[in-house]
Amino acid sequence: MTTHPAATASDVSVGLAAVLEEIACTVARAAGRLVVDERPVDLGVSSKSSATDPVTVMDQRSQELIIELLAAARPDDAVLGEEEGGSTGTSGLTWVIDPIDGTVNYLYGIPAYAVSVAVVVGDPAVAGAWQPVAGAVLNPESGELFHAHLGGGARLTTDAGTRTLRTTAATDVAHALVGTGFGYAADLRRRQAELLVDLLPRVRDIRRHGGAALDLCGLAAGRLDAYYESALNPWDRAAGELVAREAGAVLGGPVGDVLTRDLVWGAAPGLAAQFGPLVRELSARHVGSVD
Repeated sequence: MTTHPAATASDVSVGLAAVLEEIACTVARAAGRLVVDERPVDLGVSSKSSATDPVTVMDQRSQELIIELLAAARPDDAVLGEEEGGSTGTSGLTWVIDPIDGTVNYLYGIPAYAVSVAVVVGDPAVAGAWQPVAGAVLNPESGELFHAHLGGGARLTTDAGTRTLRTTAATDVAHALVGTGFGYAADLRRRQAELLVDLLPRVRDIRRHGGAALDLCGLAAGRLDAYYESALNPWDRAAGELVAREAGAVLGGPVGDVLTRDLVWGAAPGLAAQFGPLVRELSARHVGSVD
């Protein structure tokens, strides 16, 4: 449960946003070490929204660690996480966290999952009513840490150092490499597959990596030219959305620039005018509402 006193991005100074970014990085690194170093033989797998939507004991342990660290660093902030737990706050800031984004990859030992930690203003339960101001996305397997704060640009930190992120210079949808993902409900997956079949002949190719956070960061890093997905929750995209925007990506939803569960799309600036209307039309035709 969270509380959301009136707050806007303008209430967060540049200096505070930079501090929040550093906290997000520190917390993401700690959770990343946990899920790698203390991964048990038995992951205690259960299911959530459907039989194909797994959760492991490490999802919960990672979230508990993140909440503990955030409580120590920012005791007045609220926390909203994917798994059980969370806390109320009085500061007007809410940490939106995904302790393991890409749990299926984690379960199968595929090194493409992430710890996603973001802090937002506004109410993350209401589409269009919140905005990320700082965040970090860590791939614990590669050690890549994507991070940003509002107005400060996006960066990628590895053992080799830190570099600024920018989207590609792509301008032709027909040559665009596009990322996407799928939900867990069978009927939704069928509709998403229909959209994919319609879109695939119109683009260079499709990539499906298994986690929205890393896909959005891939857009920021120029590893994808565009991205779209439906059925995303705030914790799936909050940090990655900020990293992508700060790297120059244009993001939108089914109507205008409000991202919703029905559709989140992003593209390099030179593609947005083509890709946005295309994926909106195909999403409306094949997927429709996911709620």
